[in-house]
Amino acid sequence: MALNLSQKKDVVAEVAEIAASAHSLIAAEYAGTTVSQMTAMRKQARETGVFLKVVKNTLAARAVSGTEYEVAKDSMVGPLLYAFSTEEPGAAGRLIKEFAKGNDKLQPKIVVVGGQQYPASHVEVLASLPTRDQALAMLARVLAEPAAMFARAVKAVADLQGGGDEAPAEDAEVQAEPA
Repeated sequence: MALNLSQKKDVVAEVAEIAASAHSLIAAEYAGTTVSQMTAMRKQARETGVFLKVVKNTLAARAVSGTEYEVAKDSMVGPLLYAFSTEEPGAAGRLIKEFAKGNDKLQPKIVVVGGQQYPASHVEVLASLPTRDQALAMLARVLAEPAAMFARAVKAVADLQGGGDEAPAEDAEVQAEPA
């Protein structure tokens, strides 16, 4: 079904709006993917904060003009599915990687992060990035470790001097960590 000019403008505006605020872009060839597979992928995309759209390459190239994804304009050839990560940089990578396992027809072709285009194999790297919650948990562990180390050192000094109470080590760590 051919789009008229106003519909094309709407598609370009929609994709441009998403591209302006997205964290990463993955474009994948999808020819041969079944309708049920595409439906499942779209459902998963909505749940994980990924904007997924099949757009003509000329419209996609216009939409990404002026954004950090403009570097991929020359690579936009063939039937492509565009996945923009709107919440976490690795979300689109995880989505494409997961669905490519069960469908050899889905092949990543373009990966763009931070205004730089990477080879399609970079989907693995992007997919391995931690989620926001995982990153916050890692940060909390890093911030809490010095306090725990200090508590263990104080306990060790107290034990060496013989003046420490015989509280279990777990209790000493729990008491030293801020609530």
